[in-house]
Amino acid sequence: MAYATSLQNVQSDLSRSNLRARIADYFSRRRVFRTTLRELQALSDRELADLGLHRSMLRRIAQQAANEM
Repeated sequence: MAYATSLQNVQSDLSRSNLRARIADYFSRRRVFRTTLRELQALSDRELADLGLHRSMLRRIAQQAANEM
């Protein structure tokens, strides 16, 4: 019985650390998304055109940047 209890404690600790890692990953990706979007939105239409971008593309590009990290 002691083995089953200690195994449950280990599994519980692992799931908590996994949850913490997932939360940290979410906030890290969210920070990249917001920073990228803010920097792209600060560009003028001319600068965006020089990069081959349109304002309607900015959210998707920021999302891709966050997903690639």
